Amino acid sequence: MFVNNYNRRKFLKNFTAASAGLSLNPASVFSGENNSPLVVMVKNGSIPEMIERALEPLGGMSAFIKKGQVVVVKPNMSWASRPEQGANTNPEVVAAVVKMAYQAGAGQVRVFDRTCNEKRRCYRMSGIENAAKKAGAKVYYVNDRNFKKIKIAGAKRLKSWEIYKDVLEADVLINVPTLKHHGLTRLTIGVKNLMGFMGGDRGKIHRHIDEKIIDFATIVKPNLTIIDATRVLLRNGPQGGSIRDVKKMDTIIASENMISADALAAGLMGVDSRRLGYLVEAEKRGMGIIDVTKMNILKIELK
Repeated sequence: MFVNNYNRRKFLKNFTAASAGLSLNPASVFSGENNSPLVVMVKNGSIPEMIERALEPLGGMSAFIKKGQVVVVKPNMSWASRPEQGANTNPEVVAAVVKMAYQAGAGQVRVFDRTCNEKRRCYRMSGIENAAKKAGAKVYYVNDRNFKKIKIAGAKRLKSWEIYKDVLEADVLINVPTLKHHGLTRLTIGVKNLMGFMGGDRGKIHRHIDEKIIDFATIVKPNLTIIDATRVLLRNGPQGGSIRDVKKMDTIIASENMISADALAAGLMGVDSRRLGYLVEAEKRGMGIIDVTKMNILKIELK
């Protein structure tokens, strides 16, 4: 299973490394509380450059991947929408992450999602299938026979659920959600993106959704979350449709802690993370800090 093992010593080491390069680009550092994880936000560069710079203070991709490991890269590709519509993760972001995973020594990188619209159209229209394959990833559809029911110890609402076995068996999980509006949870980012690993009737998750998706997040823990906020769907999510609802933000956020990453990303849409029920629930359970004034944040402006 995936475990976030951030500690103060590592933060100080990474903070020093990051600070050493600040003269190259304008940057701001916000020092938070105790052992809170480092969250890095990079703006206004090429997509590969922004991701690389976001990962540098975290130790680079090689801090997360050992030679020969099987890596699952989880984008949002739930919708049969074109990249410019902002409903799915930017295919350029996915391709860059896949390439960096291989450069770090990954034996195989796998990309898949249990889609909402018809799977073939989602994979194709999102641009992710083609981009990820060109980068060397194994891209495939979810097979309904490969879900395994797992008990969730300590769950408040979701005592057990079906989870895709390839996720459970992978060595590394990299969560690559897109930031966008959602009609039910207000925003969908890293935590909500994990629903692409869920089997069964996901409609049953909608009642008490804040608690249920956090129950699920206690057993599926990404090693790394890289949030795509390059093109952000501001309204009519999660599917959207009109390009008028999309804003170009050219931003990447990365952290070992998915909860804190989501909290920082919420601010890009003018949403106070403390008003997002699922993040409040996660903080109550000690899964991450959501108050940005108490987080360790490094912001880098490339242009």
